[in-house]
Amino acid sequence: MANVQLEFQASAGEADPQSRPLLVLGQLQNLHRLPWAQLRGKLQPRVTEELWQAALSTLNPNPTDSCPLYLNYATIAALPSRVSRHNSPSAAQFLTRLVRNCLPGGTNRCILMVCERSEVFASACAIARAFPLFTQRSSASRRTEKKSVIVEFFLVGQNNGPVEVETLKCLESAAEGIRLAARIVDTPCNEMNTDSFLEEIRKVGKDLGIVPTIIRNAELKEKGFGGIYGVGKAAVHPPALAMLSHTPEGATQTIAWVGKGIVYDTGGLSIKGKTTMPGMKRDCGGAAAILGAFKATVKQGFKDNLHAVFCLAENSVGPNATRPDDIHVLYSGKTVEINNTDAEGRLVLADGVAYACKDLCADIILDMATLTGAQGIATGKYHAAVLTNNEEWERACVKAGRNCGDLVHPLVYCPELHFSEFTSAVADMKNSVADRDNSPSSCAGLFIASHIGFDWPGVWVHIDIAAPVHAGERATGYGVALLLSLFGRASEDPLLNMVSPLGCNGDSPLEDMERDSKRRRLV
Repeated sequence: MANVQLEFQASAGEADPQSRPLLVLGQLQNLHRLPWAQLRGKLQPRVTEELWQAALSTLNPNPTDSCPLYLNYATIAALPSRVSRHNSPSAAQFLTRLVRNCLPGGTNRCILMVCERSEVFASACAIARAFPLFTQRSSASRRTEKKSVIVEFFLVGQNNGPVEVETLKCLESAAEGIRLAARIVDTPCNEMNTDSFLEEIRKVGKDLGIVPTIIRNAELKEKGFGGIYGVGKAAVHPPALAMLSHTPEGATQTIAWVGKGIVYDTGGLSIKGKTTMPGMKRDCGGAAAILGAFKATVKQGFKDNLHAVFCLAENSVGPNATRPDDIHVLYSGKTVEINNTDAEGRLVLADGVAYACKDLCADIILDMATLTGAQGIATGKYHAAVLTNNEEWERACVKAGRNCGDLVHPLVYCPELHFSEFTSAVADMKNSVADRDNSPSSCAGLFIASHIGFDWPGVWVHIDIAAPVHAGERATGYGVALLLSLFGRASEDPLLNMVSPLGCNGDSPLEDMERDSKRRRLV
């Protein structure tokens, strides 16, 4: 899968499945609406119309099903016919699994995706997740041939015309961002340290014509970034705050995406055990998702100011490591007593959101992080957890997740009941809760929010992606599609406009005029 080139085309053309293996997939009711004339050139002479109809009649998805059409060269696969209200109508998780398990082998292959237009974006993102880029298998380095997979969409239902060229470009940008994020998360820390991550940021900046802002090592301490510096100061590769900024003319608001980029988390002196430390290369998943989403968003055209802030550090052990009982002054000016060095993500993000608030004057701040193991208990393996000071944005995150396949579910937002968990006798707060049974994922998010203030008038959104950042031992690229969908209303791309849940509530012109003009497009 690592050397696969993924292409989205309006028409994949005709080919004998023995020379170009084929996977046809969709919901069963949609597969029945696929005319044989659309398939004939992709299946004949190996598969007849009678054989196709017979295969359709054998499918009984529960929740999925598949049937080979011709040896291992052509397969038909059915997605769940129905999903619950907390799932994506695209059945994105099942779609990724079917592609991984049912796509025939070969150098040049084709996927024919049968779906409604509203499911095209989520389906393309789900397909992209099935093709991770990173591998260090020795056999992969010996392979010289490049593999390609062509994806063609056949649309059913309303608005079922051909897929436009600009839509295909958007799908390619989204897929590229997802695979970039997954590659960074899959790469171990001996290769993806803070230096390497900064190089990834520079590459994206070069592609977009943007020079990143980078603050590193002692300069972090001098400028008051006590959270990022304190977490990363013991590592060989120094910590950093990096930023990519897109500032187009005519922007009406400023948006900041802040990503947790802990390239490895040993837990620090509050060290993790031998069973909980493996996999901590994934602790940079939030920053990786924001990098992939920023690249795709700017490529597709974004109308407002957008800043991607990366809080990079390795939480290591050494003579200079932060100790429990140490007190750090964070960028917000607030003091934090460290009672758990393994609660480090909130420290770097606190600096990041305070920077977005104080220096960038952001109207909307979204932070994304693999923050708490408790997230997987609270909302499960497939749904990220959202915590926000704005009820409309909470609903929007859930809807955006259903539209794009990166599922989201709300956490309790109640700082007046939960923030007392961080009470300290000697500092403004501790960094870890007193009672781990009292909504710890909500509390962790509230720690971050406290550094911009619970009375801050802007929109703050926190997305905890600790569980959905990976499926088994592979990264998913989670978060890229969610950000593209959630902020799609500010994009120049029609497809992202369509999948965005914001700005579509049918307000009257008078209500629009009365609303704060800086927030009109997205809130």
